[in-house]
Amino acid sequence: MLRKNAGLTAVIVLSLGIGIGANSAIFSVVDALLLRPLPYPEPDRLANIWLHSPGIGIFRDWPSPGQFIDLRKENHSFEEMAISQLRTATLTGRDAPVRVNGMRASSTLLHMLGAKAILGRTLLPEEDQPGHAPAAILTWRTWKQLFGGNPRIVGSGITLDGLQYTVAGVLAPDFQLDAETMPSEDPMDKIDVFLPLPLDAKAEQNRFDENYNILVRMKPGVTVAQAQADVSVIASRIREKDKRGQSFGMHVTTLQDEVVGDVRRAVLVLLGAVTLVLLIACANVANLLLTRAAGRQKEIAIRTTLGADSWRLLRQLLTESLVLALAGGAAGLLIAKAALYVVRAINPGNIPRLEEIQINGSVLAFTFGIAVVTGILSGIAPAWRSLKLDLNSSLKAGGRSGETDAGMRLGHNRLRGLLVVAEIALSLVLLTGAGLLIRSFLRLQNVPAGFAADHVISMSVVGSGPAYRKEGVADRLFQDIHERVSHLPGVSSVGFVSVLPLTGAVGWTGINVEGHPTQPGQELQVDVRLASSDYFRAMRIPLIRGRYFDDHDTTQTQQVVVIDEKFARQFWPHEDPVGRHLWIDPKKPLTIAGVVGTVKQDGLETDGKIVVYFPHRQHPSSGMYLVARTRADAASLTSGIVREIHAADPNVVVYEVRTMQDRVASSLARRRFSSVMLGAFAGFALLLAAVGVFGVMSWLVSQTVHDIGVRLALGARPGNIVGLVVGQGMTLAGIGVAAGLAGSLALTRFMSSLLFGTSAHDALTFVLVACILAAVAFAATAIPAWRASRVDPMVALRVD
Repeated sequence: MLRKNAGLTAVIVLSLGIGIGANSAIFSVVDALLLRPLPYPEPDRLANIWLHSPGIGIFRDWPSPGQFIDLRKENHSFEEMAISQLRTATLTGRDAPVRVNGMRASSTLLHMLGAKAILGRTLLPEEDQPGHAPAAILTWRTWKQLFGGNPRIVGSGITLDGLQYTVAGVLAPDFQLDAETMPSEDPMDKIDVFLPLPLDAKAEQNRFDENYNILVRMKPGVTVAQAQADVSVIASRIREKDKRGQSFGMHVTTLQDEVVGDVRRAVLVLLGAVTLVLLIACANVANLLLTRAAGRQKEIAIRTTLGADSWRLLRQLLTESLVLALAGGAAGLLIAKAALYVVRAINPGNIPRLEEIQINGSVLAFTFGIAVVTGILSGIAPAWRSLKLDLNSSLKAGGRSGETDAGMRLGHNRLRGLLVVAEIALSLVLLTGAGLLIRSFLRLQNVPAGFAADHVISMSVVGSGPAYRKEGVADRLFQDIHERVSHLPGVSSVGFVSVLPLTGAVGWTGINVEGHPTQPGQELQVDVRLASSDYFRAMRIPLIRGRYFDDHDTTQTQQVVVIDEKFARQFWPHEDPVGRHLWIDPKKPLTIAGVVGTVKQDGLETDGKIVVYFPHRQHPSSGMYLVARTRADAASLTSGIVREIHAADPNVVVYEVRTMQDRVASSLARRRFSSVMLGAFAGFALLLAAVGVFGVMSWLVSQTVHDIGVRLALGARPGNIVGLVVGQGMTLAGIGVAAGLAGSLALTRFMSSLLFGTSAHDALTFVLVACILAAVAFAATAIPAWRASRVDPMVALRVD
């Protein structure tokens, strides 16, 4: 039966393959992120503790060792607790220095996460106390990549930032810890080496070094709400003891939520979108099967006359639709696999645990189940309609069904019309969602970043070891690098900054402002950046007032800062802030030397904190980002710049080499990916809806050739026939558009958190989408209408 209608079969299998494949691909993401547990023992009991102080603009901050000790002593909810701190380090003693991601951690961390050693051991409880020889635990990946899988690595020494460590163990290959679990500057970084984090007797007094992560395992039966209540009581005591602001608190976040983050809403929106695509495909296939059923009326009538009962016929027809659906499911798996390959190749940066997303047993079971359901849904209407036959009319040789004599009235084709209306309505919902995301993305792209990203190459430059702890060494290094790189052909300006925009790094502190007194613990929180004198010129950050830093701003001169325009507007909206003072240390006033333009430090959609820049020469650091503005293609000068850096010091590590345009593009990757995916699904929906309208109108014309012939014989003009057919099609489209607009108004409000600068009820988007869908429906109707107008009355009437 399928071979006899090969073209129709191919269209049905492809339609279902698109719908099922899209669902299988997105379900594999949902399975990895939301359904599959994290690869740690009892992951549902693991959680992170965060600080928050909304009153001073801090909504998520790391705790301190003193707060960890308070929690450990006073809590009633946690079975185990671990404290850790990410520390990138330079591994030396090799052919070339290598930057590695280290984590200093209490011994309980690896135990809580179920880490096992394949060589040596993990961290020991006694290493949580000072006085023990420094040990290092390597991950399997690091052991293989950096040490060639040396089986005698345990007991050997390695040098990190000039300090000696003894390798005590290598972790099993199935264990890995990345920044999605323990937040870091680069969300895709994985931990390479674990080091002890000893806490001495003075650690309890370390109250404000808030740069640590606290992981806890809740006791059996303790809920997150109960743990939160317990932590809130402890936070209130800390607030009084440390004289923190009244908004200071702590919150408990499950590790699963930590990993998924803000991706959950986007994934669920995409899951809803592919569900709509599948429903549209089902409606489309049902219409195609109805078309085929119309041609099988005599066959069904003969089977009935020969004794086949309704249940036998229903089983046969549903079996045929299930075979088609299972073939569509097989095609869908191929489409899903290809889609996941594309997603991994694009690597949009907004899908955590990307390497764990795959077509596994759960996805196969889901695909089979959805194929069966799809087969039933798409086949039930045609099967039911086929059983509602007038045997007398169907068995007449050459006779037409009652539908043929019904003429062009929609009332006699309600089922097909209803399916087309549903397709158009669902397509409009998808198109509206995609339109809102695309409009939001375009607005975000046009947000000024505060700097010029074109022709700028950036890289992290780190000098490590005991030599850089000596006064003046770091300053001389970067002065030398500046001199060398500046003289390269094609380089117009070079600068350095401690935290580059759009890297995700943070570095805020409390500061007091002249003329604006605050209570202790309620200081203004600002982002702090160290910058060289030419950084602003290299990035083309405009000078608003005063001056940039210069070479005279050294440790021997008056301490100065440059503030951003947002800072100036907040405290001196109608005055000149140059010459005013700020304080971090009450005994060391900082003089404002200039005001520069506001830069989007965290992302184009985020305002961020106000920024204070300190001159690098007054506060030397051995680790800085280099930015070089070039006259030609920025990436082409990379090798020359790196060569000059190593000429200044061959032991300097250079990494994170990227153009600023690439960093800007990466910062938009999440929104771009969501927009592209939803746009692709909306495109499929639009195509399926167009096929549905075209199929119904073509079927309607083919079934009413006799009617059309009569009308033309009685004097109707071709234009009248075109108007009649187009009117029928556009009536269906109008009803579908109206229903789709109502559905969009109800559903798009769930997308508000994914939008930027665009209302979920943006009128322009709704109008444009409705017009696009109406135009497509008109085009899909116009072809059958044109064919109807070309009917020869003599040929049509001769049929009977």
